[in-house]
Amino acid sequence: MPNEIDIIEDDILNKYPQVLDILLYDQTTKQNIFWATDNYEHLGKNYQFASPINPELITGINSKIIMPRVLKNKELQKNRVKNMAEVYTPSWICNDQLNGVDSCWFKRENIFNERVVTDKIKVSWITNPNKIVFPEGKTWKDYVKRTQLEITCGEAPYIVSRYDTTTGEYISIKNRIGMLDRKLRIIGEHIKSKKSWLDYVKIAYKSIYGYEYQGDSLLLARESLLITFIEYYVEKFGDEPKLSEIQKIVHIISWNIWQMDGLKCVVPNSCSSTTLEEKINLFDDSTKKIIKCKGCVTKNMHLHNGIYCLIMNWNASKEGKSIRFVDLLPQKDN
Repeated sequence: MPNEIDIIEDDILNKYPQVLDILLYDQTTKQNIFWATDNYEHLGKNYQFASPINPELITGINSKIIMPRVLKNKELQKNRVKNMAEVYTPSWICNDQLNGVDSCWFKRENIFNERVVTDKIKVSWITNPNKIVFPEGKTWKDYVKRTQLEITCGEAPYIVSRYDTTTGEYISIKNRIGMLDRKLRIIGEHIKSKKSWLDYVKIAYKSIYGYEYQGDSLLLARESLLITFIEYYVEKFGDEPKLSEIQKIVHIISWNIWQMDGLKCVVPNSCSSTTLEEKINLFDDSTKKIIKCKGCVTKNMHLHNGIYCLIMNWNASKEGKSIRFVDLLPQKDN
């Protein structure tokens, strides 16, 4: 699947057993991720907002139902912008912003590449071909281990940059600019053996997090992280990684790239209201009282009655420890 921006789920299903199942798995609900969009409801009852995304719905005769935003028709793109504020960022802007972050960390500029303007209007970058030099007191291992998060990640252009999400242009490995891409480049510059490379790549994947509301975009993000791993491995060693290693990476991805309502820190649409029936006199006359989710009413993300999303703290133990994402955020009084 190299050089392709549209990853075909049939290819994953046929070539990598069990991998598609893991890509679709939600570690919080212990069920599959769900559509969380009405864009596919015309396809039938299994494509409704709350319907789980099962392999048979996106493979075989249903192959290519899910595709990158840039390949969707223009009307659907407009609807997603209007309904979910889905606006994707050009790769050059992602690069500029990530360069700014790295400039603060390295205490100097143009670490991985330098911004250029071509044809007076097109913004791009020239990749630094030299081995990255680290500042005093910091090592390449520190860079690989540092924790980073892309909020409302969509197809995760800040994490991996296989293609420009606004133009569909494929980006070669040497010119990629995502947070994970930068870590994989660093690992490649310092590690030669397959075992050590795999060990540090797992550390890199465990350090990168991202959440997304809509199930189709979430799957595309997860797939991009998977194919990125395979592409870098092939580039480094000339052959594909073993299925067992692919499955280990996908397990990490299923924890670190998760489905969440970012305003509530819960599984999308999981908050609910309850109806209480109260007797008001001796004749059994009653009235109904609707009790809404307190978090939704007060806009306090710590008070929702929905399903709070879990993520993995990989540093807590050898196997890691799951925690609620909301517990990482400061509380406010109400």
